[in-house]
Amino acid sequence: MKRLRAILLFFVLAAFVAVGVAGWMAWRWTDTPVTMQADKVDFIVDPGSGPQAVARTLNKAGVAVHQRGFAWLARYLEQDKLLKAGAYEVRQGDTPRTILARIAGGEMSQRQVTFVEGWSYRQIRAALRAHPDIKQTLEGVSDAQLLEKLDVQAPNPEGLFFPDTYLFNPGNSDYEILRRAYLAQQQVLDQVWAQREEGLPLATPYEALILASIIEKETGHEPERVRVGGVFINRLRVGMPLQTDPTVIYGMGDAYQGRIRKRDLQTDTPWNTYTRSGLPPTPIASPGRASLLAAVQPEAHKFFYFVSRGDGTSQFSANLADHNRAVARFILGRNP
Repeated sequence: MKRLRAILLFFVLAAFVAVGVAGWMAWRWTDTPVTMQADKVDFIVDPGSGPQAVARTLNKAGVAVHQRGFAWLARYLEQDKLLKAGAYEVRQGDTPRTILARIAGGEMSQRQVTFVEGWSYRQIRAALRAHPDIKQTLEGVSDAQLLEKLDVQAPNPEGLFFPDTYLFNPGNSDYEILRRAYLAQQQVLDQVWAQREEGLPLATPYEALILASIIEKETGHEPERVRVGGVFINRLRVGMPLQTDPTVIYGMGDAYQGRIRKRDLQTDTPWNTYTRSGLPPTPIASPGRASLLAAVQPEAHKFFYFVSRGDGTSQFSANLADHNRAVARFILGRNP
């Protein structure tokens, strides 16, 4: 009888030890870095995914995770009901516990796309198409359909998207990012319009946006933006054509090959400010905040003309005679 009791006690103790060792090993596994096929692995948790489905996704992505162990850990930590759909990443050194906490906490990975000041709408769309992590939903969608989707009353989408760097989760759509850029532009434009000077020959925020886009394309020299804005405001006030080459280039479209000829200046388009007075019908690019401010807070001066000096700055003139001398000097290389 004593022998039987000893045997039973041995097996009970052995079972307890086995359970303890198994528990210790399982707990150690939760804090052991996972094996990965790369330094960083991206994966997407689909809506409605449970812990085992997440573990299967991780394994398919190249992250070795025990499915049942991952599900057990999620239930033990009461995180199995907290898993959030979205894009995530696993980094070297991550453990099952840290991966689970990241998904339960919704700490999604992010990417970025940058729209540069002065870019056209065509360039913005090209950047969206070229980004591998952006879901493409606008192929075949016309400009008019996009504007309707955005609930915008405008002739075309040009200039409506604020140039900035936008963070997003992999799988976000091109439309979602464009909508954010549109709302950002509207917010900035509203703020700038509220700060406009009195008596400007600009009737609406959209007209300020048009003028700002011209300023954006005319100079990259920050201190001169307000002075260039003042030149165009002076011209608008007296009914003088703006005569700005970037609008001509925009109106030429694909016909522009890097050079403007005399016949291009004489060929009428809605954007040719040599053949038409006033502002063109739409912006010609996406202006940044500095150009928007220059449009509504221009420098007060008597200049009506300016020409590039060739070093990024411009020579400003109050009359045509002085302007012609500046052109001869800086463009034609003569010193009259």
